[in-house]
Amino acid sequence: MAFRAVIFDFDGLIIDSESPLFDIWCDIYRTHGAELTLDRWSAALGTQHGFDPYDDLAACAGAVLSRDEWAPRLRAEHWRRCEELPLLPGVRERLAEARGLGLATAVASSSGAAWVRPWLERHGLLPLLDAVCTRDDVAEVKPAPDLFLLAAQRMGVPATECLVFEDTPNGLLAAHRAGMWAVAVPGPLTRTLPLPDPHVVLGSLEDVTLAELAQQLRGRSGR
Repeated sequence: MAFRAVIFDFDGLIIDSESPLFDIWCDIYRTHGAELTLDRWSAALGTQHGFDPYDDLAACAGAVLSRDEWAPRLRAEHWRRCEELPLLPGVRERLAEARGLGLATAVASSSGAAWVRPWLERHGLLPLLDAVCTRDDVAEVKPAPDLFLLAAQRMGVPATECLVFEDTPNGLLAAHRAGMWAVAVPGPLTRTLPLPDPHVVLGSLEDVTLAELAQQLRGRSGR
């Protein structure tokens, strides 16, 4: 195979947790007479501190929200809206397929472990993973390569033999910088965004098997 390990992003790739958070902030902006555009919000996708809605809302509408007051409310509402979300199509199948093929598996997310691990546990995915890497484990999150390189290290697989599934531009950049195969699986918020040179673009993880992906990548270069 062209790869010996598969690394999955979390938000927007395993569950569509990105859309509810964007919707929450859109509601807050409208309450204060402003509009939040996807163009501005997109800088926040797949990373941390790429876009600050508190500062942006203050600049657009003069509304200064207390972070200490609003952050817990936002977290609670985000949890609530994500509780009924299913796994995105093909996630469980690709993880199970990787296990069957003897490939190592990991999740690498710019979100914190307190967010990522409970959802993986709730959906029964932890037994299918060899490693879970979050922003708590690295100095820099995506688009830096640190998360993916750490995942490769924990799986004991060279970075060049890892395939990454990502939905965001920041995640794809990180995969390229780590020297890995980068497969884009854009979601509702990222389908219209420029995707930095993915080796393959999928509509969902159920579109193709890992064996088929290996065939597509065989003989290709440019990681």
